[in-house]
Amino acid sequence: MEQRYPSLLLDKAVSELSRLPSIGRKTALRLALHLLRQDVEDVDDLADAIKSLRHNVKYCRMCHNISDNDVCEICSDPRRDASVVCVVENIRDVMAVEATQQYHGLYHVLGGVISPMDGIGPSDIEIESLVERVGREQISEVILALSSTMEGDTTNFYIFRKLAHTGVKISVIARGISVGDELEYTDEVTLGRSIMNRTVFEGKQL
Repeated sequence: MEQRYPSLLLDKAVSELSRLPSIGRKTALRLALHLLRQDVEDVDDLADAIKSLRHNVKYCRMCHNISDNDVCEICSDPRRDASVVCVVENIRDVMAVEATQQYHGLYHVLGGVISPMDGIGPSDIEIESLVERVGREQISEVILALSSTMEGDTTNFYIFRKLAHTGVKISVIARGISVGDELEYTDEVTLGRSIMNRTVFEGKQL
């Protein structure tokens, strides 16, 4: 039986908070009651930050990373090596690789991986824009830094096939990351070594 609250406003707040990932109604209730105990100004600041995040954050037109501007800070940084592009699944993976401080090239965020079971095909992620980017820019190497899962390997193989005619060097991060591991949860030292010790991708599905 669903718990009843003494306030419809509290009930609405709990319902909205419980829509967030990993937040059940009990946790949502604790959060809502915590907010009620805070200064109104602090709660307003939180609400404004969330609204601004949703309305004003953009996606970089070059790499699809999140950005405050049309081109993100990484793509616009002249100190980065623009000839090397690291392909990752999502924005969290960009943060994970950046935390290693071992990589100084650019990125390309796919926004997912090929997963027929989930109805995600090549056209649903940013693969075609990667192919166009390789053809348009002076890129000498593409590093495939996707998670060591069946979906990640399938996506690696598809990208390799799409870029094979370009002559660009295609490498894959070393298997210091266990099969099945998600990139964002790999420790910084292991991930950094995996990038530095990357190997040429042989175009074989595992």
